[in-house]
Amino acid sequence: MICLKENKFFYILFIVGIVSCKKNRLPVIEPVTITEQTPFDTDDPAIWVNKQDPMKSLVFGTDKDELNGGVYAFDLNGKIINDLSIKGLSYPNNVDVTYDFVLNDSLTIDLMAFTEREKNQIRLFSVPDIRPLDNGGFKVFRDEEKITYRRPMGIAFYNNKESGSTYVIVSRKQGPLNNYLYQYQLIQGGDGVNMKLVRKFGKFSGNKEIEAIAVDEDLGFIYYSDEDHCVRKYYADPNKGNEEIACFGGELFERDIEGIAIVKNTVSKGYLVISNQQAHSFSVFDRITNKYIKELNLGTVETDGCDVVNIPLGKDYPNGIFVSMTDSKSFYFHDLGSLNLN
Repeated sequence: MICLKENKFFYILFIVGIVSCKKNRLPVIEPVTITEQTPFDTDDPAIWVNKQDPMKSLVFGTDKDELNGGVYAFDLNGKIINDLSIKGLSYPNNVDVTYDFVLNDSLTIDLMAFTEREKNQIRLFSVPDIRPLDNGGFKVFRDEEKITYRRPMGIAFYNNKESGSTYVIVSRKQGPLNNYLYQYQLIQGGDGVNMKLVRKFGKFSGNKEIEAIAVDEDLGFIYYSDEDHCVRKYYADPNKGNEEIACFGGELFERDIEGIAIVKNTVSKGYLVISNQQAHSFSVFDRITNKYIKELNLGTVETDGCDVVNIPLGKDYPNGIFVSMTDSKSFYFHDLGSLNLN
């Protein structure tokens, strides 16, 4: 008989076993679709809704490789659309989309942005025609002396509805304990777009890294995952200052807090669904109070990024779609209603 109090090694194994058993008892919510595989290493998805024909909406997903990485376009059946995919990239990491950017006096377009880590830059394309708008890329964190502090990872758009300004918020693979994130404003530039740094902000625990970023535009908050510490919350409007609003949830994650998806049931109600990576599950928090609600098992393994829209997208996704990465070089598509968040 082993005395657990006297044998710390076996006591730790015992506790870990109990936690693992609890995680394994979560029922699997089966996906509607598993996408075709990408060649290398999937990471982050972004959903673009086709407002004219929602069933022709697209899911963009990054595939990481230093020489032949890509941002792949998938239809709602999970099939790769090669004509709309961007290949030959140098470690594309995270991706996001936004709508109705005023490019010039006569043209309003939708945008896709992604980080290209090994070139220290972000890329910007119009959607759905996938036309580059960045003259080859925007360099980020240019004022950092350490080259390792210039490698971008996470990215998210923010549209300020009062001012009409559009921003991108960018995180990185390595960075300082303060001002880990940079926020850039997108500026009209004729047939292209220019970018201006407007602020540096964001605390970092010093452990792991900061990748996942999500913006609640209706409520005006930025959330990001300090992976081995907590989910951090800031104002999205740079004019409201850089004071941290909250740091929550850290004790609830097994290890590696990852992708963040914001489910908006109404303007002021909804949920944060956050990847609990090493538990192979998703932690759900209240959108307003940020209090923990429950855990979900969507069948994915070591999920990095996730995204969600609550607009009906045809018969397979009548309640909207939740997309998450899994380590089998693919993405899982769930009908949002199957998550039973209401």
